[in-house]
Amino acid sequence: MKTLYGKFIIATLAILTISMTIGFLLANLVYMTSTKEKIDQQNVEVAKEISVNLEGMHAHITSFDPYLESIGKLGYQIYIVSESGKEAYFGQPFIKTELPKEALDLIYKNEIYHGMDQVSHQLLMMGHFSNDVKNTVGVPFTLNGEVYGLFLRPNNKLLFSDIHMIFAWFFVAVAIVSISGVIWFTKHLIQPITKLTDATKEITRENFNYTLAIHRKDEIGQLVESFNTMQKQLQHNDESRKSFINNVSHDFQSPLMNIQGYAELLKSQTDIGNDYGEYLQIIEDESKRLSNLTKQLLLLTSLDQKAYPMKLSDVQVDEQIKQILRRNQWRIEEKEIEVSYHLSPIHIKADAELMSNVWDNLLTNAIKYNTHGGSIWIGLSQNDSLTTIRFKDTGMGLSQEAIPQVFDRFFRVDASRKKEGTGLGLSIVRQIIELHEGEISVESKLGEGTTFTISLPTFKTKLEE
Repeated sequence: MKTLYGKFIIATLAILTISMTIGFLLANLVYMTSTKEKIDQQNVEVAKEISVNLEGMHAHITSFDPYLESIGKLGYQIYIVSESGKEAYFGQPFIKTELPKEALDLIYKNEIYHGMDQVSHQLLMMGHFSNDVKNTVGVPFTLNGEVYGLFLRPNNKLLFSDIHMIFAWFFVAVAIVSISGVIWFTKHLIQPITKLTDATKEITRENFNYTLAIHRKDEIGQLVESFNTMQKQLQHNDESRKSFINNVSHDFQSPLMNIQGYAELLKSQTDIGNDYGEYLQIIEDESKRLSNLTKQLLLLTSLDQKAYPMKLSDVQVDEQIKQILRRNQWRIEEKEIEVSYHLSPIHIKADAELMSNVWDNLLTNAIKYNTHGGSIWIGLSQNDSLTTIRFKDTGMGLSQEAIPQVFDRFFRVDASRKKEGTGLGLSIVRQIIELHEGEISVESKLGEGTTFTISLPTFKTKLEE
């Protein structure tokens, strides 16, 4: 498997290679279309000036060779050929000395040879540096009645002067430093990703305490922050899952043990007198408790699914709440609780069964945790944007520490679990309200009572769709 580090290095080298290739092709295009001709013309002018000097000032044989040797020392390669076939070389020697026939024909016709411009080279621009007598310019001149051809080109050593070598080494150094920098930077960039990979592996082993010590302010830093947030959330979910399993096990085990114990008691004792009805009542109550717990767990599991099938209809909220009050009238009378309400006729678009579950849970809690002879007040109001429902009781209330946990699953004010119930009711209420795009809040003071406030959108545009 190719690593990201290797791919990044390969990609960088590939980009560098492509850039150099494109740059070379563009340089060749400029050289072949304009520069090549200019260089040829410049060298022709130099050759003409030398030929004029030869014809005018150095016609005598004694000054002919010294003059051309001095020109060669100035950085030029010179080839002289006479009409009779005499040859002479001055300056740096040519590697290839074969001159094309058309070059001599042009000279003898008193024309100029443009070898540097017209002779093609396979290496394009690099052909400019070819140490070949064909890669020259040629001009004719006459000396002592005989026609000569002077072929000239700059010495390659002159082209590669000290300043050129400095620039060459500069570009080499830049290339080395750039490639080294890319390799170092890539390693520096990939290192946190490698750490993230190790951290991910630790999470798969359920090690949620793995410390990811990466402090950056770039996109990788944001990724690390998101990863740490995800790690905390996974840890919280894992703890919640284990707590959920423990709570469910406890809540199932307790009534099952009671049912089993009293069933065995009824079975083993033939004469239990007046306790018979009491034992049966306990078994019945515990069975109902198990049934209620099972129903709430099934409902909670259904609500956890994001695609819960909502059965929307026109719900008259005030009538629903009144039905719940009538259904729990015996409990209210048993604790001698005074119930008052202000329920205006209000309709909303909602799931009638789920909303009925909400009112039932809130009223049941208000009764269960109320004082004997206490009171419950229910209010219902609506404006253009919100429908507001309040359940207020004068019960035992909640401590400030308990308020943030009141909607958690299996949370109970009575930590010993002596109060009947499952600890799932308010969690279900919150999920139902959120499913209807509403909000629920709680205000409470220990020993004074609790108020639950529900806000639902009056016009459920998304739900109607």
